[in-house]
Amino acid sequence: MRSRSFKRSFKPLLLSLLAMSAFAVNADSPKPALSQPPVPLLWKVSDADNSVYLLGSFHLLKPADYPLSKDVDAAFADAESLVFEMTPEEMASPALGMQMGQAALRTDGSTLDSELPPATAAMLGEWLAGNDAELQKTGVTAQVMQRFEPWFAGLMISIVEMTRQGLDPKLGLDSHFAERATQAKKPTAGLETGAEQIAFLDGMGKEEQVQFLTEALTEAKEGSAETARLHKAWRAGDARLLWEDMGVEMKKEYPRLYQRINVARNDAWVPKIEQRLTRPGTDDTLVVVGALHLLGPDGVVEKLRAKGYKVERICSACAAPL
Repeated sequence: MRSRSFKRSFKPLLLSLLAMSAFAVNADSPKPALSQPPVPLLWKVSDADNSVYLLGSFHLLKPADYPLSKDVDAAFADAESLVFEMTPEEMASPALGMQMGQAALRTDGSTLDSELPPATAAMLGEWLAGNDAELQKTGVTAQVMQRFEPWFAGLMISIVEMTRQGLDPKLGLDSHFAERATQAKKPTAGLETGAEQIAFLDGMGKEEQVQFLTEALTEAKEGSAETARLHKAWRAGDARLLWEDMGVEMKKEYPRLYQRINVARNDAWVPKIEQRLTRPGTDDTLVVVGALHLLGPDGVVEKLRAKGYKVERICSACAAPL
């Protein structure tokens, strides 16, 4: 029987690398919903003359997740520029999707089914048959899917399933702030390129890829409980629960994968973020990245704290009485 820790281990991979799909289409401004704003995963890192705000993103969100907290709006207003995992310009480029497809394309004439265990191949066939209408919209039909690597199939399945749950890449926090930055004429930058993000997926071993696909198919069959749990924790600003569900289990079960998609990227980002603090002037920056990258002892927040910067969580709701 598959363990719950396995079930949690691959969801962080998806949520960490979904920034690519968050900008796949132009974002419309979400309509305000009559709900409490999400409690933000927001930290302020400061030196003597300026600050960097670190905001943990969920790359697909629902209309009810807006409006955002006043703390987040204040951080955006205070920041002279914004930084994302990738630049909004690259994310909006049709070339990015083409690059992903090229990286995932099988080149030896084999089919996807040929490297899958029979049970996984059967589950894939069943899912493809049941989602033909959705796949027709994307152009990735059941026949076309056979030409791609398992990681690409797993990603497509997860996006379709998350969208079915009402989570929309057009409403992701990254997409939302990219649009707001454009409207406010605030400059933006990226911490890495699309090619680098694609390489994290395409660099997965064959066994990991098949497990990733099997996980996506199994969760699609069993329902949306795990995604709903993570989304609820993000809305509640529950850093501890998110770290335990999105970091601890993956670090334990798949240490090399955790090192590659989380630690290595955090280590590469920290010097770029630190440049925003050490450069002359008083300009502040808002950095919007996947929530996992800010959490735990390997997260960007603790790495900057260890360098001696003043670090504080900005969360008015955390101090308010229940």
